Amino acid sequence: MQASPRVLSMIDGIIEREGGFSDHPNDPGGATMYGITESVARVNGYHGDMRAMPREFAASVYLTQYFIGPKFNLVADQSPVIADELTDTGVNMGVVKAGEFLQTALNAFNLNGMFYRDLLVDGHVGNMTVAALRSFLEKRGAEGEGVLLKALNCLQCAEYLRLAKAKPEKFETFVYGWIKERIG
Repeated sequence: MQASPRVLSMIDGIIEREGGFSDHPNDPGGATMYGITESVARVNGYHGDMRAMPREFAASVYLTQYFIGPKFNLVADQSPVIADELTDTGVNMGVVKAGEFLQTALNAFNLNGMFYRDLLVDGHVGNMTVAALRSFLEKRGAEGEGVLLKALNCLQCAEYLRLAKAKPEKFETFVYGWIKERIG
């Protein structure tokens, strides 16, 4: 699939935030280049030294595994900004967790089923999740999109803090930066 300039720009932003090579002993992802862990690189066909991984390879992985694969491209048809947030969250926490955050927020915002029925919170974005998002945005407009974005960020930050509390020896090293980079 050929990505639009907007999607390529979003992926470029993720690569910039993630930075170059890292292999911090507390990072459960291990050796990472442009935010792509060695295990993800290997599964996607890269077998060279992580320090030498081409940026274009990382961009291709982001497009296929973190945008198209989890169907965030369908979300982008409704709200590019929400799709960007889901993709970024998927890179950091997994695409299923990002999908769960979207479904959780949409369920909280449906006014007890007035806008749409509650979604199964399984993290898999499909037709029902996209339809609920469309309905939410039709009812709430640009303001609703902004509130949904804030809710997704709140859920992400709460998860970072939960991780830091559960394993401070691993995650307290990173939690401040994670939140600073994502929330601004």
